[in-house]
Amino acid sequence: MIVTLTANPSVDRTVTLTEPLRRGQVHRASGVVSHPGGKGVNVARVVASDGVPVLAVLPGTDDDPVVSGLRAADIAYRTVAVPGQPRTNLTIAETDGTTTKINEPGRPLTAPDLAALTALLVELAADAEWIVLSGSLPPGVPEDWYARLVATLSQCRTAHGGRPRLAVDTSDAPLLALFGESPGGTPDLVKPNTDELAQLTGRDPLDLENPTAAAEAASALLDRGVGAVLATLGAAGAVLVTGAGAWFAAAPPIVPRSTVGAGDSALAGYLLADLTGASPADRLRHAVAYGSAATALPGTELPTAADIALDLVTAVPLVAATERRHGVQAPGPTSVDPSTTPPATRAD
Repeated sequence: MIVTLTANPSVDRTVTLTEPLRRGQVHRASGVVSHPGGKGVNVARVVASDGVPVLAVLPGTDDDPVVSGLRAADIAYRTVAVPGQPRTNLTIAETDGTTTKINEPGRPLTAPDLAALTALLVELAADAEWIVLSGSLPPGVPEDWYARLVATLSQCRTAHGGRPRLAVDTSDAPLLALFGESPGGTPDLVKPNTDELAQLTGRDPLDLENPTAAAEAASALLDRGVGAVLATLGAAGAVLVTGAGAWFAAAPPIVPRSTVGAGDSALAGYLLADLTGASPADRLRHAVAYGSAATALPGTELPTAADIALDLVTAVPLVAATERRHGVQAPGPTSVDPSTTPPATRAD
């Protein structure tokens, strides 16, 4: 089973325009759609659509619209009762695939709320193969809370005697705290985009759109204890770096319609492949296929297995990045020119 935590759930509302967005002007929408959202909820929606057991953990109440949406979609969930309404995240979608997002700060969580969420995750760890900590933190939550959760959950044991693997997808201070003076423990997987990888490594995010540069930057995170890095590179595709090597996959040709949930779909695709025992290269192929499929869908729609074009995605090894990680001087960089790859999703 996959367990996802969404500390800052949202109602994801998408307004589709019939013309380009013009600041300060009046626009008429051709359509409006809402879905239960937040990054962990999005991961759960994609996993559930594939028929794989998943449980979404979030703060909320029975009449909360996010909880109601999960219930209507028949997605299993557990909540910690927190009063008030969740935030609404607004996406303005234009016909050429450009999306403008306005995200509200979210419902505050108190120390007792965090303690209850932590206790619930510890309880669920016994049956979890993966626990996903995903998204921003709402007001009132310490920046190092994910880091402390990783330390706590790293000590948990499953019913089979192992421990649940931990994936983290966040940004800014909560992401940096994972590699700071943390209480101990590192994730088995992190999923940064180019901006987040730049935050962690001090590199220029534009440089990191080159797959070889991104893989070399990601390999530095393995030296800091992370098990694997799935880095989504916008239109260039994605790279995966593990202790066994580094791979790059470009996305299949698509007509982009919305980037909402693309990164969450990529993470879900990776986890779904991992549960089948797929190789690292195939896990990357699934991640890129799911992320690309999300970008080809309108608004807040998320992909199912029927939307995936896996046969059009190829993962290639990045030899230079692998050799540098193992301390071998490569004869020259094995680079991939993003301009030669098909249009891809910004899976973040």
